[in-house]
Amino acid sequence: MAAYDLLIRGATILTASESFAADLGVSNERIAAVGALSGPAKTELDARGLIAAPGGIDAHTHLDMPYGGGATADDFRTGTTAALFGGTTTIIDFATQSRGGSLTAALDQWHAKAAGRALADYAFHMAITDMSAAAGRDMARMVREGVTSFKLYMAYPGVLMSDDAAVLRALQRSNEVGALVGLHCENGAAIAELVRQARAQGHTETRWHALTRPPEAEAEAVRRAAALASMAGAPVYVVHLSSAAGLEEVRRARLRGVPVLAETCPQYLYLDAQEYERPAASAVNFVIAPPLRAKSNQDALWQALAGGEFQAVATDHCSFPRRSRPGQPGKDRGLKDFSRIPGGAPGLETRMPLMWEAVQKGRISPSRFVETTSTGPAKVFGLYPRKGHLGPGADADIVLIDPKHKTTINAKSLHHAVDYTPFEGLSIHGAIREVFLRGKHMVSQGRLLGKPGDGQYLSRGQRQFCL
Repeated sequence: MAAYDLLIRGATILTASESFAADLGVSNERIAAVGALSGPAKTELDARGLIAAPGGIDAHTHLDMPYGGGATADDFRTGTTAALFGGTTTIIDFATQSRGGSLTAALDQWHAKAAGRALADYAFHMAITDMSAAAGRDMARMVREGVTSFKLYMAYPGVLMSDDAAVLRALQRSNEVGALVGLHCENGAAIAELVRQARAQGHTETRWHALTRPPEAEAEAVRRAAALASMAGAPVYVVHLSSAAGLEEVRRARLRGVPVLAETCPQYLYLDAQEYERPAASAVNFVIAPPLRAKSNQDALWQALAGGEFQAVATDHCSFPRRSRPGQPGKDRGLKDFSRIPGGAPGLETRMPLMWEAVQKGRISPSRFVETTSTGPAKVFGLYPRKGHLGPGADADIVLIDPKHKTTINAKSLHHAVDYTPFEGLSIHGAIREVFLRGKHMVSQGRLLGKPGDGQYLSRGQRQFCL
C-alpha cells in the first residue's frame, strides 16, 4: 500500500487530449500515481466537483526589466505571487543583453534578480540586442546553462532592434547549438517613420499608438521572419501574434514547409483598439506592442487557437504604474504624446482564468486550454515531461479550478504591483481555488501559503515539439 505526501481525491483531471475523474497521488515533489488510489497520505484533499489542470506555464514575461532609467513595476516576488494566484506555476522571463555586453553577464544579472525572490519556478530566454561574433559563441554556453531559446526584436530601432543579417546569423547559430529563436515581429523602421510623421502633423493622442503600428507592419515582419528562417533552415517562434494579417503569413509559411511556431495573448483575444478612444488617463493603460487591433481580428485568432494553430498563450506581462514613481516610469509619461508611453500591461494573474472562461463559452476545448496554457509551452521550450502534464514522474504542479464560482476581474483583488488591469470588469465563470508547486501548497482559497524562494530555476532542454 503506497504512502503519499499528498492525495487529491475525485478531481476531474484535464490533459491535452482527454478528461477523466481520478485521484492524484504525490510523493517527493512528483506525481506518483493517477487513478483510483488507496493508501495513507500525510495530507488528503477532497477535490470532488473541481477541475485539476497542470500548473500554467507563461512563456513570455518581463519582470524587473530595465526601462527608461528605472524598471518595470513587478519584480520576481510580486510577479510570481500574481502568477500563482492565477494558476501559473512556471514562468519564462527574458534576460536581456545590454548593447555591447555579453550574454553571460546578462544571465548572471537575471539570476541575481530572481534568486530568493521567486515564488514560482522560473527559466530564462536570452534576448539578444547585439548579435556579434562573441554573442554567437556565448549562445553555446547559454544552452549548456539551460537557456535554450533566444529572442531578437525586429522593432525598436536604436534600442533593441536587430537587422535582417543579425536575425539570420542568430537563426543559423541556433541550429548549430540546438536552440530556438523567437522574434518580435514588427517592422521597426517603418513604424519609426510613421511615428515621426504623426508627431510632425501634431497627432499626439493615444489612439495614434495603434495607427502608427498597423497590422501590415506585423504581417510584413512575420513574412520576413519566415523567409529568414527558411534561408537558415531553422524553426522560428513568433511571439505575441496580434492580427489576422500576421496569422495569415504564419499559415503561408507553414504551407511552404517553414516551421513557424506562434503564441498569442489574452489581450488580443479579449480587447480591441476601441480602448484607445477612452480619455487619455485611461487609454494609456492599454498601450502595448503590438497594439490592440480592430475587433475584426479576434474571430480569426480564436479560430486559430481552437484549431491548434497556436502553440501557446502567453501574457507579455510588462507592468508600469499609471503614475511615475521613483525607479518606475509610469504611463503618465505619455499623456500628451503617445510615443512616450511605456509599452506593456499586467496579465500574469488573469491568463489562466481568461482562458478557462473561453472553455466555458465554448470557444476552445478543455484540452486546448491545457495545451496552450501548459503542455504546449512545456514542449516548445524544453520543459516537458517534467512540466506541462499531470502524469507519473512529472512535477506535482497542480491547479484546482472551481468551475461553478463566478468572479469579476477587479484590480483591487489582484496581486501584481500596479493598480489597474486591462481586463477590469470582465466576468469569469470559474475560479482558481488551490495551487500546488512541486507538491507544496502555495495558494488556498485566496490565501498565499508559499514564500519567496520557493521557486526554483529550471535548466531547460531542447524543444520537443514539431509542426
